[in-house]
Amino acid sequence: MAIILGIESSCDETSASICIDGEIKSNIIASQAIHAKYGGVVPELASRAHQQNIIPTVDQAIAAAKIHKNEIDAVAFTRGPGLLGALLVGTSFAKSFALAMNVPLIDVNHMQAHILAHFIDNPKPNFPFLCLTVSGGHTQIVLVKDYFEMELLGETLDDAAGEAFDKTAKILDLPYPGGPLIDKHAQNGNPDTFKLPEPQIPDLNFSFSGLKTAILYLVQAEVKKNPNFLNEQMDDLCASVQSRIVSILLNKLKKAAKQTGVKDIAIAGGVSANSGLRNGLIEMGKKYKWNVFIPKFEYCTDNAAMIAIAGYQKYLKQDFIGQEIGPLARLGV
Repeated sequence: MAIILGIESSCDETSASICIDGEIKSNIIASQAIHAKYGGVVPELASRAHQQNIIPTVDQAIAAAKIHKNEIDAVAFTRGPGLLGALLVGTSFAKSFALAMNVPLIDVNHMQAHILAHFIDNPKPNFPFLCLTVSGGHTQIVLVKDYFEMELLGETLDDAAGEAFDKTAKILDLPYPGGPLIDKHAQNGNPDTFKLPEPQIPDLNFSFSGLKTAILYLVQAEVKKNPNFLNEQMDDLCASVQSRIVSILLNKLKKAAKQTGVKDIAIAGGVSANSGLRNGLIEMGKKYKWNVFIPKFEYCTDNAAMIAIAGYQKYLKQDFIGQEIGPLARLGV
């Protein structure tokens, strides 16, 4: 039997999870409400909140899994990518815990962990599969050949899709985090009300900066004509924005599926919680006879269960690292 403690601290979520023989027994997430008044994550405040949250979060995860800390066989933690100060808190705790309990240390790539979240529940995708990984900081199409053999086929050249949602929310005067609020308004709106451009980016890469600028100019022009524009058109505006972002993502995914011939298609990352993207992928899957894999909501956003499941796969390979390890703000898939 292998019991893995997973720790995630890459941004503004402090999370701990216990995985026993590939089965998640607990997944505790402490969110940081402090960032809302600043309209985005403040790295220094995130680091301080992680320091406050990490011990109680780990305690809760161990208690919820009904185990004792002495039973833990290894500690897996997010090494990167992410906010350096935030990563440092999780890395330092993991190293200290591993040293104190005399157990091995496992470093996990945050982006790979989002993809491996698909191995928490059934059904699981078969190798090779395509994964569209979409979050506030990343937008990537990855060909997943094995648990830790992944090929980056395309990525964003500027803003990530999650960033486009959040920045659009700011333009629309919606509070942070804005992505889920756009999703909520979009469900009551008509996506065909406002015509927004789809960037013509070569290969399988993405760009969202032009779309963001187009939304800004549209809102400025309409507000000049009608000061109540945002209040009157919020639902239709959000529906139009969400529809365009989703179409950009899915059109590239369709292109990747055609190029590779792969039929198992997955999405991962925080934006995979978006209802428009989830529904759009399901519809596209039916049309092109894909096997579609979408994680549960709790495994879409940053969480330690995905770190623990990735750590378990590394544990099986005895892929451990030493105490000299440090966090990396940038880390490729």
